Amino acid sequence: MEYVSRPARPPLDGLIDDLYYLEGAPPYARLSLPPAPSALLIVNLGEPFRIRGGTGRETTEYADGCVVTTPTRAWEFSYPPRTRSVGVHFKPWGPAPFLPMPAAELCDRPVTLEQVWGRPAVAGLRDRLAAAARPHEQLTVLEQELMRRLRGTAGLGLVRHASGVIATTGGTVAIGDLTAAAGVSPTHLARRFKDLIGVTPKRLARTQRFAATLLAIDFTASIDWADIAGGAGYFDQAHFGHEFRAFTGLTPTSYAEIRRRFQREHPGHAIEGWSLPAD
Repeated sequence: MEYVSRPARPPLDGLIDDLYYLEGAPPYARLSLPPAPSALLIVNLGEPFRIRGGTGRETTEYADGCVVTTPTRAWEFSYPPRTRSVGVHFKPWGPAPFLPMPAAELCDRPVTLEQVWGRPAVAGLRDRLAAAARPHEQLTVLEQELMRRLRGTAGLGLVRHASGVIATTGGTVAIGDLTAAAGVSPTHLARRFKDLIGVTPKRLARTQRFAATLLAIDFTASIDWADIAGGAGYFDQAHFGHEFRAFTGLTPTSYAEIRRRFQREHPGHAIEGWSLPAD
């Protein structure tokens, strides 16, 4: 697969981790993604793809693209034989200035891009993207669209700062310390987080800690799960195992086996870092 990415320019860089272009045959027909402290926007330029937003939810087809706010559980992505899209990896609060609804309404419920921006606007954007000759030109077109739609959002500074502290501490900061430092009540902070991110500060901290722990593991080496749990600040290995199953639906050992399978079958693949085969 061809994968091209670049950072967003100011002021979008305060909302976005990167803009990306993806094209080619996927490594697996279905991929599972654990929850991450981030959000996603996809503009689809190829055949429709499908998403299942968690255990028990139905699979939904997306033709024009979608928006996924910070998830609370693993979700499954089904590719067509060849895929082509451009998209945005947002910081947790990043989609808020571009959404016509509170982020809480989208929690674990990916919506079509048409539901967010309307059919004429999305059709026009896809036409401009299709007319761009190269991936970097397409990323510029998408960035210009985001710049045009950027709007002021009440409470964004508060949520951005508190989320930054959560990220800096790897999700281990006490939520009471966050509210005290911000000079607001726990209820006010939770409401702002739900409106702009879709989850509470406590939930974001849990996701941040789990993601930071998982990304730090070297799956090519022998893993001491008790040592991993203790180093990440979990009460004990049993607590870590419970969190692992809650976030991925798998035991740590099963997850490691599947991760190694991906690394073995597709070494150095562009999307290997977080996705797992779901087949």
